[in-house]
Amino acid sequence: MDISEASHQIIADLLEARTGQHLTESRRWRVNSALGGIFREHGISNIDQLVCLLAAPHRGPESTDLSQDVVEALLNNETYFFRDKPTFDQLPGEILPEIAHRRRDVRRLSIWSAGCSTGQEVYSLAMLFAEQAERWHGWTIDILGTDVSHRAINAARSGVYSQFEVQRGLGVTQMLRHFDETPRGWQVREDVRGTVRFNQHNMLSPYPARIPFDLVLCRNVLLYFDRATRIEAFNRLASAVMPDGFLMLGAGETTVGQTDRFVPAARRASFFEPASQMAAIRKIA
Repeated sequence: MDISEASHQIIADLLEARTGQHLTESRRWRVNSALGGIFREHGISNIDQLVCLLAAPHRGPESTDLSQDVVEALLNNETYFFRDKPTFDQLPGEILPEIAHRRRDVRRLSIWSAGCSTGQEVYSLAMLFAEQAERWHGWTIDILGTDVSHRAINAARSGVYSQFEVQRGLGVTQMLRHFDETPRGWQVREDVRGTVRFNQHNMLSPYPARIPFDLVLCRNVLLYFDRATRIEAFNRLASAVMPDGFLMLGAGETTVGQTDRFVPAARRASFFEPASQMAAIRKIA
């Protein structure tokens, strides 16, 4: 089904205004399929009709709900447990031990997963700590997951996943160790859920904490922003990371040529450090 330029632009503007995401031409093909459920629910035939309903002044709160439904449908919530495993394996092997050394006096570690979708990344982090319980005994571990989608956050909070979802990225041993099979699906066990929390949050807003984080994960989110919005996002992330902390991006993402707020961490793919920290190290050296 073809989309008129005017309707495409209105939908794109709505998505960008609510989330900062840019609806590029390469994503245009999936608009109709993404909105199929809304068409059926509201008896809508095409996007032009949908746009007319969104613009109808007499709809009041219903129009607001419809616009939110449209935004939610267009968001890409693709995720799975231990996504990009070679990159993820650097966390328990190198990154977390280094952060632990720096925080050995306070024995507290805070992590933010920005754009966490339905929570698999956050629970993957929690599983790492659960599997090294003796190593982290006596530490306060706080893992925050946020996403612009309230539906994704509600799913993350439930900690319940289908058979298909729970098998993506998890071996049988991990699945049986950290999940209980229930009539609703596979439920994350309480010892894992106890270290995590979830909030709805737009990452272009100020970060949701009083103090910066030791580690921030923002993977496969920035690629949906245009250059100006990406720069703004990097500025927000720079304010959210401790001066000696780390930023983890997706396997295909980088700060190089994008921002001067972060520099690549030496010999660590997909990890970056605040530029201010590196400047301080060079000054001392």
